[in-house]
Amino acid sequence: MFESLFQSFEDRSDLSQSVARVAELRAALDRQRVDAFLIPRADQHQNEYVAGSEERLAWLSGFTGSAGLAIVLREHAAIFIDGRYALAVKDQVDTAIFQPVAIEETSPEKWLEANLPRGARLGYDPWLHTPRQIERLAKAVGAAGGELVPLEPNPIDGLWADRPAPPLGKISLHARKFAGETASSKLARAAAALAGKDALLVSDPHSVAWAFNIRGRDVAHTPLPLAHALVLKEGRPRVYVDARKLDTKLRETLSKLADVAAPDRLVPDLEDLGKAGKSVLFDAATVAAKLTETAKNAGGRIEVGLDPIALMKAKKNPTELEGARQAHRRDGVAVVRFLHWLSVQAPKGNVTEIDAAEALETFRRESGKLKDVSFPSIAAAGPNAAIPHYRVTVKTNRTIGKGIFLIDSGGQYEDGTTDITRTVAIGRPTAEMRDRFTRVLKGHIAIARAIFPKGASGAQIDALARLPLWRAGLDFDHGVGHGVGSYLSVHEGPQRISKLGSTPLEPGMILSDEPGYYKAGHWGIRIENLVVVEPRTIAGAEREMLGFETITLAPIDLSLVERKLFDADEIAWLNAYHARVRKEISPFLAEAAARRWLAEATRRI
Repeated sequence: MFESLFQSFEDRSDLSQSVARVAELRAALDRQRVDAFLIPRADQHQNEYVAGSEERLAWLSGFTGSAGLAIVLREHAAIFIDGRYALAVKDQVDTAIFQPVAIEETSPEKWLEANLPRGARLGYDPWLHTPRQIERLAKAVGAAGGELVPLEPNPIDGLWADRPAPPLGKISLHARKFAGETASSKLARAAAALAGKDALLVSDPHSVAWAFNIRGRDVAHTPLPLAHALVLKEGRPRVYVDARKLDTKLRETLSKLADVAAPDRLVPDLEDLGKAGKSVLFDAATVAAKLTETAKNAGGRIEVGLDPIALMKAKKNPTELEGARQAHRRDGVAVVRFLHWLSVQAPKGNVTEIDAAEALETFRRESGKLKDVSFPSIAAAGPNAAIPHYRVTVKTNRTIGKGIFLIDSGGQYEDGTTDITRTVAIGRPTAEMRDRFTRVLKGHIAIARAIFPKGASGAQIDALARLPLWRAGLDFDHGVGHGVGSYLSVHEGPQRISKLGSTPLEPGMILSDEPGYYKAGHWGIRIENLVVVEPRTIAGAEREMLGFETITLAPIDLSLVERKLFDADEIAWLNAYHARVRKEISPFLAEAAARRWLAEATRRI
């Protein structure tokens, strides 16, 4: 039953192929009189998870991370990765061919300014870069004295002999009992938001899925239909989707809402809008430069900004919020059963990281409601836990020994998407582990208890989670929280809690609360619950205030808590949270041993 899951733990990189493939690419570029080429880890929608047919970076370099970019010049090449993949890139990529570059230290643009030969022509696939990415690249290439050249088709596609076919995952309706609003109502709201614009090009499949109340099977872990749509200020919307993904009933349903067109009609339709002088809004985060250039070159007026559907989608309605609570209660039962199992099995010394990830998915699947995991589980023991976005493979798999074990995981259910991280001690934790864990937990509680005025953004409360660590001269290098969708992406924007979180937090938004601490080479700690923004009533308040409702339900390891570091309010929060976990989860635990374990794990301190 775990064959497909086990394959997700395999390291599929192949260093031996890179030399030949890079040589083939350079020869293909020579034939087109191009000196260099950009290879992003991206598809036409800038998705986090991409179909196998879009894994060009992995095919060329062997790198399988979720974010990256390679630049191949005539004589050398570089691959840009963020801190999550600083170690993985050295295992997956032939560094004699690709120089790893930390993108936080050197941007691709700065690297091009320093390394692109004067007069060189740098090729790019206009379907795989956004307009703003191209603007930055064009400036850098110009500063280097080069030329930026669009290439269609992508030269890699002609070299990739066994390239997988594009996905044809069947699309299904997302029932109103889960969505809480009809698609016609959502589309009308989107059209009404087009003040001063004639049309909106919906390039984010998450927005297409939400607006049309559909879900798909085109990429892993997120129920996305790869599709575009046009929302017109006047007239019927259009959705561009391969007809092979639609059964007769679904096509009839969609046809009542919109004109259903083949994907190859999108470019001609944008040309027609341009020729008519129409103004079109494009989403800056997800639109392909090819599409904005098409409308602009045809005479249209274009604006690249924020897709208004993104904010509508982020603010969950009452039905979606109740679904999220139900999903988290169900998920909490699975996580508690797993933590009880781990407490029995891990001390025996024969449980590996992969064993743990498989066991947790088993408990989730036994609910009968799980559609998929919401991302590949991060099951990390010892030093692996010090890598914030570690991904276990057969090669890196460790036995869970004494010390710290961290597991970050989630589930996709039709009524909600979950994401939870728990850090547990196997055996007796050290004083340092307890100190660091408690400081992380204090930061977590500070976010959970935060009260802030309407209009405040995630950037304004990010520091609350860091203060207990800062007081000890410590910090962590990721954001405190990301947005979460409703049976959609586990990483949803535009809402987030981070130093860069500029979007005001509004009631109904779901975010994660996940501060951490990582002792490189030794162990790592992260505690994550999901929270919902909700109104707060304060007697005598002069402004409208907001706070958070915690919806994740699973115990926090008390053996790692240093009680003397807590104040009275923090102790009260933890005791109240554990009492709620015990009350809501215990009735759904069939095993008496699991109920006893939960009672002890949620005892008052």
